[in-house]
Amino acid sequence: MRRAAFITAAASALVAAGVGSGAPTPLDPPVPQVAIFYYAWYGTPAVDGAWLHWGQGDNAPPRRIGSNYYPARGPYSSGVGSVLRAQMREIAATGIDTVIVSWWGPGSVEDARLRPVVTAAKAAGLSVALHVEPWPGRTPGAVVAALRPLTGLGIRDVYVYDSTSSPDDEWRAALAGLDGFRVFAHTSLPGRALKGGFQGLYTYDVLVYDGSSFGRMCAGARRLGLVCAPSVGPGFDAFRATGDARVRQRNDGGVYDHMWQAAVRASPDVVTITSYNEWHEGTQIEPARATGGYLTYDGAWGRKGTDAQRAYLDRTAYWVERLRGVRATTARVSRAQ
Repeated sequence: MRRAAFITAAASALVAAGVGSGAPTPLDPPVPQVAIFYYAWYGTPAVDGAWLHWGQGDNAPPRRIGSNYYPARGPYSSGVGSVLRAQMREIAATGIDTVIVSWWGPGSVEDARLRPVVTAAKAAGLSVALHVEPWPGRTPGAVVAALRPLTGLGIRDVYVYDSTSSPDDEWRAALAGLDGFRVFAHTSLPGRALKGGFQGLYTYDVLVYDGSSFGRMCAGARRLGLVCAPSVGPGFDAFRATGDARVRQRNDGGVYDHMWQAAVRASPDVVTITSYNEWHEGTQIEPARATGGYLTYDGAWGRKGTDAQRAYLDRTAYWVERLRGVRATTARVSRAQ
């Protein structure tokens, strides 16, 4: 009886401490999150009265669009609920946690579409973050003022593109008065992010950053208590949309794998993916189909034809699982030592 009473008391103590009750113990490392940049700026004449973004680079949709790739859905409107819901389900199926929505400030098309995106994302089990773009007149103070009315949407993370275009002291002063958000600087330099009063940093650009700096970046972020969110992507090709001759070839999925490997080795807090549907810059992993004069995903991981359309989504699911598996293995090894 005494032994039974002792075991019961011990078990109760463990449960109270969170052990054996499903609650994480102090030895459990945080589960790394995965977020993906998403663009809700596309439109069609039937829905929006004009082609929005598909005609970039003096192209004439729907036959000629501002991308070197052609979406499997065809040129769509981001204002159509069925499109949003399908895209969010597609993203959620990979194991991604968060959609980072491109946002051009109050009064923009993207602002008007933010709430429908949030609704569709939440219905799919996804969280929503903001990618604050450099709208005309954007200042650190203007960003903070614009964020405050959005607190009710459940958005916690905010990524500020081109944050280094404003002085660090201006960011620090503005962010000191902002509660309820975790704000990421667009830089690979942890010290720069810290000076600006940011809580984390990310790289976004998969043309400039090839993954070689991720280890140093995340190690430096950890030393400073910052959240590290390096960005991975499949490649870059913006020629048809912008005339930019710089290209990072996809190499049949090799670039995506290389960047993911670098991110996993860096032990990040968040892996950010550039992008789900930035078709202009050719960084998208949304399904693409073969049509005359456009690139396809054929050859990626040996896949061809219609099977290749989903190649990057499926590979994302593989890497999300591997990211979390590596972290779990590391935790087990640490406990055994």
